Amino acid sequence: MMNNTNALSARSEIRQSNKFSHYFKTKILNNYVLYLFALPALVYIFIFNYIPIYGLQIAFKDFKTGLGIWGSPWVGFKHFSYFFQSIQFWNLIYNTIAIQLYQIIVGFPVPIILALALHYCTSQKYKKFVQTVTYAPHFISVVVMVGMILVFLSPNSGIVNTLLKYIGLEPIHFMAKPHLFKTIYVFSGVWQNAGWGSIIYIATLAGVGTEMHEAAIIDGASKLQRVWYIDIPSILPTMIVLLILNLGSLMSVGFEKTFLLQNDIVLEKSEVISTYVYKIGLLQANYSYSTAIGLFNNVINCTILLTVNKLSKKVTKLGLF
Repeated sequence: MMNNTNALSARSEIRQSNKFSHYFKTKILNNYVLYLFALPALVYIFIFNYIPIYGLQIAFKDFKTGLGIWGSPWVGFKHFSYFFQSIQFWNLIYNTIAIQLYQIIVGFPVPIILALALHYCTSQKYKKFVQTVTYAPHFISVVVMVGMILVFLSPNSGIVNTLLKYIGLEPIHFMAKPHLFKTIYVFSGVWQNAGWGSIIYIATLAGVGTEMHEAAIIDGASKLQRVWYIDIPSILPTMIVLLILNLGSLMSVGFEKTFLLQNDIVLEKSEVISTYVYKIGLLQANYSYSTAIGLFNNVINCTILLTVNKLSKKVTKLGLF
Protein backbone atom coordinates (compact mmCIF):
# COMPACT_ATOMS: atom_id res chain seq x y z
CA MET A 1 0.00 0.00 0.00
CA MET A 2 2.82 2.37 0.90
CA ASN A 3 4.54 1.57 -2.40
CA ASN A 4 1.38 2.48 -4.35
CA THR A 5 1.05 5.75 -2.44
CA ASN A 6 4.69 6.65 -3.10
CA ALA A 7 4.28 5.79 -6.77
CA LEU A 8 1.18 8.03 -7.07
CA SER A 9 3.01 10.86 -5.32
CA ALA A 10 6.00 10.49 -7.64
CA ARG A 11 3.73 10.52 -10.70
CA SER A 12 1.98 13.66 -9.44
CA GLU A 13 5.31 15.41 -8.97
CA ILE A 14 6.39 14.40 -12.47
CA ARG A 15 3.15 15.80 -13.92
CA GLN A 16 3.62 19.07 -12.05
CA SER A 17 7.20 19.27 -13.29
CA ASN A 18 6.08 18.61 -16.86
CA LYS A 19 3.38 21.30 -16.59
CA PHE A 20 5.91 23.85 -15.35
CA SER A 21 8.36 22.87 -18.09
CA HIS A 22 5.64 23.26 -20.72
CA TYR A 23 4.56 26.62 -19.27
CA PHE A 24 8.17 27.83 -19.15
CA LYS A 25 8.78 26.89 -22.77
CA THR A 26 5.50 28.20 -24.21
CA LYS A 27 4.92 31.31 -22.11
CA ILE A 28 8.27 32.61 -20.89
CA LEU A 29 10.80 31.60 -23.56
CA ASN A 30 8.49 32.62 -26.39
CA ASN A 31 7.97 36.06 -24.81
CA TYR A 32 11.41 36.63 -23.30
CA VAL A 33 11.67 40.09 -24.90
CA LEU A 34 8.67 41.31 -22.90
CA TYR A 35 10.20 39.94 -19.69
CA LEU A 36 13.47 41.72 -20.49
CA PHE A 37 11.56 44.99 -20.86
CA ALA A 38 9.91 44.42 -17.47
CA LEU A 39 13.15 43.40 -15.74
CA PRO A 40 14.49 46.94 -14.98
CA ALA A 41 11.16 47.90 -13.35
CA LEU A 42 11.13 44.69 -11.29
CA VAL A 43 14.72 45.26 -10.16
CA TYR A 44 13.89 48.85 -9.23
CA ILE A 45 10.84 47.79 -7.21
CA PHE A 46 12.81 45.04 -5.47
CA ILE A 47 15.70 47.35 -4.52
CA PHE A 48 13.68 50.37 -3.38
CA ASN A 49 10.45 48.75 -2.12
CA TYR A 50 11.34 45.33 -0.75
CA ILE A 51 14.93 45.51 0.49
CA PRO A 52 14.13 48.50 2.79
CA ILE A 53 11.57 46.32 4.59
CA TYR A 54 14.58 44.78 6.33
CA GLY A 55 15.10 48.10 8.13
CA LEU A 56 11.63 48.13 9.68
CA GLN A 57 12.99 46.27 12.68
CA ILE A 58 14.62 49.47 13.96
CA ALA A 59 11.08 50.63 14.87
CA PHE A 60 11.30 48.04 17.66
CA LYS A 61 14.88 48.87 18.64
CA ASP A 62 16.75 51.79 20.14
CA PHE A 63 18.80 52.25 16.99
CA LYS A 64 22.38 53.48 17.30
CA THR A 65 24.34 54.03 14.10
CA GLY A 66 27.54 52.80 15.75
CA LEU A 67 25.96 49.51 16.81
CA GLY A 68 24.06 48.90 13.56
CA ILE A 69 20.65 47.33 13.19
CA TRP A 70 21.50 43.94 14.71
CA GLY A 71 23.59 45.38 17.52
CA SER A 72 21.04 47.95 18.70
CA PRO A 73 19.04 46.93 21.79
CA TRP A 74 15.47 45.66 21.39
CA VAL A 75 12.84 47.89 23.06
CA GLY A 76 9.61 46.41 21.69
CA PHE A 77 6.71 48.88 21.33
CA LYS A 78 8.40 51.67 23.29
CA HIS A 79 8.47 54.13 20.35
CA PHE A 80 4.86 53.38 19.36
CA SER A 81 3.72 53.96 22.93
CA TYR A 82 5.65 57.23 23.10
CA PHE A 83 4.03 58.42 19.87
CA PHE A 84 0.50 57.49 21.01
CA GLN A 85 1.02 59.42 24.27
CA SER A 86 2.69 62.47 22.71
CA ILE A 87 0.89 65.82 22.57
CA GLN A 88 1.33 65.84 18.78
CA PHE A 89 -0.50 62.56 18.14
CA TRP A 90 -4.11 63.71 17.79
CA ASN A 91 -3.18 66.94 16.02
CA LEU A 92 -1.15 65.00 13.43
CA ILE A 93 -3.92 62.45 12.90
CA TYR A 94 -6.58 65.16 12.57
CA ASN A 95 -4.56 67.33 10.15
CA THR A 96 -3.58 64.36 7.98
CA ILE A 97 -7.09 62.92 7.70
CA ALA A 98 -8.75 66.34 7.34
CA ILE A 99 -6.52 67.39 4.44
CA GLN A 100 -6.83 64.05 2.65
CA LEU A 101 -10.63 63.83 3.08
CA TYR A 102 -10.98 67.44 1.91
CA GLN A 103 -8.84 66.56 -1.09
CA ILE A 104 -10.95 63.50 -1.95
CA ILE A 105 -14.29 65.27 -1.51
CA VAL A 106 -13.27 68.26 -3.65
CA GLY A 107 -10.74 66.72 -6.01
CA PHE A 108 -12.27 63.34 -6.85
CA PRO A 109 -15.37 64.57 -8.77
CA VAL A 110 -13.54 67.27 -10.77
CA PRO A 111 -11.71 64.95 -13.24
CA ILE A 112 -14.98 63.07 -13.81
CA ILE A 113 -16.90 66.28 -14.58
CA LEU A 114 -14.09 67.52 -16.82
CA ALA A 115 -13.96 64.21 -18.71
CA LEU A 116 -17.72 64.21 -19.27
CA ALA A 117 -17.65 67.83 -20.46
CA LEU A 118 -14.83 67.11 -22.92
CA HIS A 119 -16.57 63.94 -24.08
CA TYR A 120 -19.59 65.97 -25.21
CA CYS A 121 -17.56 68.82 -26.68
CA THR A 122 -18.25 69.03 -30.42
CA SER A 123 -15.39 71.36 -31.34
CA GLN A 124 -12.17 69.35 -31.65
CA LYS A 125 -9.99 72.48 -31.61
CA TYR A 126 -11.56 73.75 -28.40
CA LYS A 127 -11.35 70.27 -26.88
CA LYS A 128 -7.63 69.99 -27.62
CA PHE A 129 -7.04 73.49 -26.28
CA VAL A 130 -8.81 72.71 -22.99
CA GLN A 131 -6.95 69.41 -22.67
CA THR A 132 -3.60 71.12 -23.19
CA VAL A 133 -4.38 73.85 -20.66
CA THR A 134 -5.62 71.42 -18.02
CA TYR A 135 -2.87 68.82 -18.54
CA ALA A 136 0.02 71.31 -18.44
CA PRO A 137 0.02 72.05 -14.66
CA HIS A 138 0.60 68.37 -13.91
CA PHE A 139 4.11 68.63 -15.38
CA ILE A 140 5.12 71.55 -13.16
CA SER A 141 7.43 70.45 -10.36
CA VAL A 142 6.23 70.76 -6.76
CA VAL A 143 8.86 73.39 -5.94
CA VAL A 144 7.84 75.56 -8.88
CA MET A 145 4.16 75.03 -8.08
CA VAL A 146 4.63 76.20 -4.48
CA GLY A 147 6.61 79.21 -5.73
CA MET A 148 3.74 80.11 -8.06
CA ILE A 149 1.21 79.75 -5.23
CA LEU A 150 3.22 82.06 -2.97
CA VAL A 151 3.57 84.63 -5.77
CA PHE A 152 -0.14 84.50 -6.68
CA LEU A 153 -1.17 84.90 -3.03
CA SER A 154 1.41 87.53 -2.08
CA PRO A 155 -0.29 90.26 0.04
CA ASN A 156 1.58 93.03 -1.81
CA SER A 157 1.88 92.06 -5.47
CA GLY A 158 -0.05 88.81 -5.87
CA ILE A 159 -2.67 88.64 -8.59
CA VAL A 160 -5.39 87.54 -6.14
CA ASN A 161 -4.85 90.49 -3.77
CA THR A 162 -4.47 92.86 -6.72
CA LEU A 163 -7.98 91.84 -7.83
CA LEU A 164 -9.28 92.27 -4.28
CA LYS A 165 -7.85 95.78 -4.14
CA TYR A 166 -9.34 96.55 -7.56
CA ILE A 167 -12.87 95.76 -6.34
CA GLY A 168 -12.33 97.75 -3.14
CA LEU A 169 -11.55 94.97 -0.66
CA GLU A 170 -8.67 94.74 1.78
CA PRO A 171 -5.76 92.45 0.80
CA ILE A 172 -5.53 89.12 2.64
CA HIS A 173 -2.31 87.54 3.84
CA PHE A 174 -3.40 84.04 2.84
CA MET A 175 -0.29 82.25 4.07
CA ALA A 176 -0.69 83.79 7.53
CA LYS A 177 -4.21 82.41 7.96
CA PRO A 178 -4.03 78.89 9.49
CA HIS A 179 -7.66 78.10 8.64
CA LEU A 180 -6.97 78.74 4.93
CA PHE A 181 -4.04 76.33 4.64
CA LYS A 182 -6.14 73.26 3.82
CA THR A 183 -8.14 75.15 1.19
CA ILE A 184 -4.99 76.49 -0.49
CA TYR A 185 -3.41 73.02 -0.46
CA VAL A 186 -6.47 71.24 -1.84
CA PHE A 187 -7.57 73.68 -4.55
CA SER A 188 -4.04 74.16 -5.87
CA GLY A 189 -3.86 70.36 -6.11
CA VAL A 190 -7.14 70.26 -8.01
CA TRP A 191 -5.82 72.84 -10.47
CA GLN A 192 -2.62 70.86 -10.95
CA ASN A 193 -4.05 67.35 -11.28
CA ALA A 194 -7.63 67.62 -12.58
CA GLY A 195 -6.68 67.48 -16.26
CA TRP A 196 -4.26 64.61 -15.80
CA GLY A 197 -6.77 62.67 -13.68
CA SER A 198 -9.43 63.01 -16.37
CA ILE A 199 -7.39 61.06 -18.95
CA ILE A 200 -8.41 57.63 -17.66
CA TYR A 201 -12.10 58.63 -17.65
CA ILE A 202 -11.87 60.05 -21.18
CA ALA A 203 -10.31 56.77 -22.35
CA THR A 204 -13.09 54.78 -20.66
CA LEU A 205 -15.81 56.97 -22.17
CA ALA A 206 -14.26 56.54 -25.61
CA GLY A 207 -14.95 52.81 -25.34
CA VAL A 208 -18.70 53.26 -24.77
CA GLY A 209 -20.65 51.99 -27.78
CA THR A 210 -22.18 54.73 -29.94
CA GLU A 211 -25.26 52.58 -30.56
CA MET A 212 -26.32 53.07 -26.93
CA HIS A 213 -26.24 56.85 -27.31
CA GLU A 214 -28.01 56.65 -30.68
CA ALA A 215 -30.78 54.56 -29.18
CA ALA A 216 -31.11 56.98 -26.26
CA ILE A 217 -31.34 59.97 -28.63
CA ILE A 218 -34.05 58.23 -30.64
CA ASP A 219 -35.97 57.65 -27.39
CA GLY A 220 -35.73 61.37 -26.63
CA ALA A 221 -33.11 61.26 -23.85
CA SER A 222 -31.38 64.54 -23.02
CA LYS A 223 -27.62 64.88 -22.55
CA LEU A 224 -27.99 64.79 -18.78
CA GLN A 225 -30.03 61.59 -19.01
CA ARG A 226 -27.44 60.03 -21.30
CA VAL A 227 -24.72 60.99 -18.84
CA TRP A 228 -26.65 59.53 -15.89
CA TYR A 229 -27.88 56.30 -17.49
CA ILE A 230 -25.07 55.50 -19.97
CA ASP A 231 -21.81 57.30 -19.18
CA ILE A 232 -21.81 57.11 -15.36
CA PRO A 233 -22.49 53.32 -15.29
CA SER A 234 -19.75 52.86 -17.90
CA ILE A 235 -17.08 54.62 -15.85
CA LEU A 236 -18.40 53.40 -12.46
CA PRO A 237 -15.88 50.50 -12.14
CA THR A 238 -13.01 52.92 -12.82
CA MET A 239 -14.43 55.42 -10.34
CA ILE A 240 -14.70 52.78 -7.62
CA VAL A 241 -11.16 51.49 -8.13
CA LEU A 242 -9.68 55.01 -7.99
CA LEU A 243 -11.81 55.90 -4.97
CA ILE A 244 -10.59 52.79 -3.13
CA LEU A 245 -6.98 53.72 -3.93
CA ASN A 246 -7.56 57.29 -2.71
CA LEU A 247 -9.15 56.10 0.53
CA GLY A 248 -6.31 53.61 0.92
CA SER A 249 -3.89 56.54 1.15
CA LEU A 250 -6.05 58.42 3.66
CA MET A 251 -3.11 58.80 6.04
CA SER A 252 -0.63 59.84 3.34
CA VAL A 253 -0.54 63.55 2.54
CA GLY A 254 2.15 64.61 0.07
CA PHE A 255 5.28 65.62 1.96
CA GLU A 256 6.98 68.03 -0.46
CA LYS A 257 4.11 70.42 -1.06
CA THR A 258 3.00 70.46 2.59
CA PHE A 259 6.52 71.08 3.84
CA LEU A 260 7.21 73.87 1.34
CA LEU A 261 3.93 75.65 2.13
CA GLN A 262 4.50 75.49 5.88
CA ASN A 263 5.53 78.42 8.04
CA ASP A 264 5.55 79.01 11.79
CA ILE A 265 2.16 80.75 11.74
CA VAL A 266 0.23 77.90 10.07
CA LEU A 267 2.28 75.05 11.54
CA GLU A 268 -0.47 73.91 13.91
CA LYS A 269 -2.86 73.34 10.99
CA SER A 270 -0.29 72.13 8.47
CA GLU A 271 1.82 69.65 10.40
CA VAL A 272 1.01 66.16 9.11
CA ILE A 273 2.54 62.75 9.70
CA SER A 274 4.88 62.88 6.68
CA THR A 275 6.41 66.27 7.63
CA TYR A 276 6.65 65.26 11.29
CA VAL A 277 8.49 62.05 10.38
CA TYR A 278 10.95 64.05 8.26
CA LYS A 279 11.69 66.48 11.06
CA ILE A 280 12.01 63.79 13.71
CA GLY A 281 13.86 61.25 11.60
CA LEU A 282 16.26 63.27 9.48
CA LEU A 283 16.61 66.64 11.20
CA GLN A 284 16.72 65.24 14.74
CA ALA A 285 18.26 61.86 13.76
CA ASN A 286 15.69 59.95 15.84
CA TYR A 287 15.54 57.06 13.38
CA SER A 288 13.74 54.47 15.52
CA TYR A 289 10.95 56.84 16.54
CA SER A 290 10.36 58.09 13.00
CA THR A 291 10.38 54.52 11.64
CA ALA A 292 7.76 53.52 14.22
CA ILE A 293 5.53 56.42 13.14
CA GLY A 294 5.97 55.54 9.48
CA LEU A 295 5.17 51.89 10.13
CA PHE A 296 2.05 52.82 12.09
CA ASN A 297 0.97 55.08 9.23
CA ASN A 298 1.42 52.35 6.61
CA VAL A 299 -0.38 49.73 8.68
CA ILE A 300 -3.39 52.07 9.06
CA ASN A 301 -3.37 52.79 5.31
CA CYS A 302 -3.24 49.08 4.48
CA THR A 303 -6.06 48.33 6.92
CA ILE A 304 -8.25 51.08 5.44
CA LEU A 305 -7.53 49.85 1.91
CA LEU A 306 -8.51 46.26 2.72
CA THR A 307 -11.61 47.36 4.63
CA VAL A 308 -12.86 49.74 1.92
CA ASN A 309 -12.17 47.15 -0.77
CA LYS A 310 -14.17 44.51 1.15
CA LEU A 311 -17.08 46.89 1.71
CA SER A 312 -17.04 47.88 -1.95
CA LYS A 313 -17.21 44.26 -3.06
CA LYS A 314 -20.15 43.63 -0.74
CA VAL A 315 -22.09 46.72 -1.83
CA THR A 316 -21.19 47.09 -5.52
CA LYS A 317 -19.57 43.73 -6.32
CA LEU A 318 -16.54 45.71 -7.56
CA GLY A 319 -13.10 46.02 -5.99
CA LEU A 320 -9.36 45.92 -6.48
CA PHE A 321 -9.08 42.20 -5.75
